[in-house]
Amino acid sequence: MVVIHLRTLIMAAAVVPLIFYSAAMVCAWSFFRRRNQPASGFAPPLSVLKPMRGSYRDAYRNLASFCRQDYPGYEILFGVNDRDDAVIPVIRRLMAEFPAPSIRLLVGSAMPASGGPDSARSGAAGFGSNDKVVKLCRLAREARHDILVVSDGDISVEPDYLRRVAAAFRDPRVGVATCLYRGSTERNVWSELEGLSLTTDFMAGVLVARGLGLRFALGATMAVRREALAAIGGFEALADAAADDHELGGRVAAQGFRMEFAETTPETECSTRDFRSYFRHHLRWAIVTRTSQPWGHVGFLFAQGLPWVIAAAIVAPSWRISAAVLAAFVVLRLALAFTLGFRGLRDRLVKTRWWLLPLRDALAFVIWFASLFVSRIHWQDATYDVRHGRLMPVPERPMAAPEHASMNCRSAGRGAGERGGS
Repeated sequence: MVVIHLRTLIMAAAVVPLIFYSAAMVCAWSFFRRRNQPASGFAPPLSVLKPMRGSYRDAYRNLASFCRQDYPGYEILFGVNDRDDAVIPVIRRLMAEFPAPSIRLLVGSAMPASGGPDSARSGAAGFGSNDKVVKLCRLAREARHDILVVSDGDISVEPDYLRRVAAAFRDPRVGVATCLYRGSTERNVWSELEGLSLTTDFMAGVLVARGLGLRFALGATMAVRREALAAIGGFEALADAAADDHELGGRVAAQGFRMEFAETTPETECSTRDFRSYFRHHLRWAIVTRTSQPWGHVGFLFAQGLPWVIAAAIVAPSWRISAAVLAAFVVLRLALAFTLGFRGLRDRLVKTRWWLLPLRDALAFVIWFASLFVSRIHWQDATYDVRHGRLMPVPERPMAAPEHASMNCRSAGRGAGERGGS
């Protein structure tokens, strides 16, 4: 009897991801059917905020795409911590080559606790643990316009990107706008797995969550009306948040503002080159999700078909049922990948690397399981404990003194004691 009940539970659990895949395809079809509409003529002045740290593979191409916007009035503000940051020469080049739009470079967060406006280094220790948000606090104060478009440094966009983002704010009730995005990959399996994760899995969850009425933003684009930002206490309120994009969208929506998805698809660099960096990157995402969105973390398990389908195929009462379950999984998983990734997000990687999906799904389950047991992440050369969606910096351990130095110190101490006693 127990075996029969367990088999029933496993078979039922295997059906849930198949329902999720079907729902995600419906959401994708609904979302992308309006994509070919021309960009709106609505064009209020915008401030583009770019918190930066270090250079990227295609830093010039990515950042230059924001300087080539078909948009009448906007500015770009770059923020870095260090005067010797590797991205500064790239920004200087952009300032020389693109006299319009207005481009400004700000060094240091200039937060009150950081040592004053001339501080060349600021951030987590003095004001907040999320270095990106600490930069955004100053960038927002320095920005001239009422609509702020925040975008990561490794993002590249189409020339009509700002027009499509601005169109979301035609309705004055909209407080935050975001958008889907796809990966720009290198020619190695780990980079390609990263790209497939984005367009065939992560974005599926985003569209289903959108259909369920959940409100959040995505880091590739966080556009916010200044009025809405002030209502939640500014970026300062997010200075310790591990998932600042999710927090921004949720908090603004809680203040009564609407959230909208812009009809544009930027690209983000997928620069993972080995298993270790791939595992750590996705483990960080999983830990942040578990601590800031616990139910979303649980739901992820039931949106992953591979482990459940394998289990169902093993316990199924006949080989015909096993074959049917496996066939349904393969058909729906590939259908979702091509509907959302290839046709919707126009990710050509799906067409040539779809056969990597089983490996990607297997790794996703292993990483999800590992995230249940750890709460420490490594991000931007620093280590944090993630507690209740907040980043808690882990102090660096002092370097141990060389063995011979320790012995000399102990010997010196004993000698001083002996002399004192005589």
